[in-house]
Amino acid sequence: MILVFGKTGQVATELQALAPEAVYLGRDQADLMDPAACAAAIAAAKPAAAINAAAWTAVDKAEAEEVAATVVNGAAPAAMARACAALGVPFVHISTDYVFDGAGETPFAVDHPTAPLGAYGRSKLVGEEGVRAAGGVHAILRTSWVFSAHGANFVKTMLRLSETRAHLTVVADQIGGPTPARAIAAACLEIARQLAADPAKSGTYHFSGAPDVSWADFAREIFAQAGRATTVEDIPSAAYPTPAKRPSNSRMDCARTAETFGIARPDWKAELSDILKILEIKK
Repeated sequence: MILVFGKTGQVATELQALAPEAVYLGRDQADLMDPAACAAAIAAAKPAAAINAAAWTAVDKAEAEEVAATVVNGAAPAAMARACAALGVPFVHISTDYVFDGAGETPFAVDHPTAPLGAYGRSKLVGEEGVRAAGGVHAILRTSWVFSAHGANFVKTMLRLSETRAHLTVVADQIGGPTPARAIAAACLEIARQLAADPAKSGTYHFSGAPDVSWADFAREIFAQAGRATTVEDIPSAAYPTPAKRPSNSRMDCARTAETFGIARPDWKAELSDILKILEIKK
């Protein structure tokens, strides 16, 4: 049995579709503000593996509430990892490109020095360090720009705005790989399976959609596939200030994930097409 932390988020929702037999813990059953309760849930369930698909994802809100964000993104996954280590079972934890400083244009390697720009990235880095320090069989899967037919994400926001606006300004100087939540869920399940068979595969990995693109070009593809006439004007990040600074470069080198687990970068354009069908968006 696989134990999953998360129930309503994008990746957790996709996990439920792919692995309905797993056990899913929502906030009412395992509140990440209570790391000890998360560890106790693992100890009680004695799963074959655990996946943490829950997190504090409100990037801007984290700037004002870094202590709480660090409990959820840092202390809780560390406690989960220690509980899994005590049982000798694999732990898969989802992290983020925000642990890097976003400098340059080269895709970040998994061993590139971390240097978060803000509170969210710092909180996720604390989680990564805690998972590694637990000493158990684990995979930290860094991803970026998650989207799906569920919850709040860029695709759904663009579609909503295009219903009433013929022209949008979108940031064009941030580049990254949009990543389908369904692909992340499938990767987590496959990685958990392979870790159980070969604990030597423990480590940190990157997983993002291909090809890398700007937010503005991502928006253009959404409108093109959805048959929306909304035009997109490129703007710099400076023209759209936010409480938290976003990385300019979110490109990630995913070669190690492909080599170790046989999991290639997903084609986000194809996944976008599937999502538009689910949402019944027709040209």
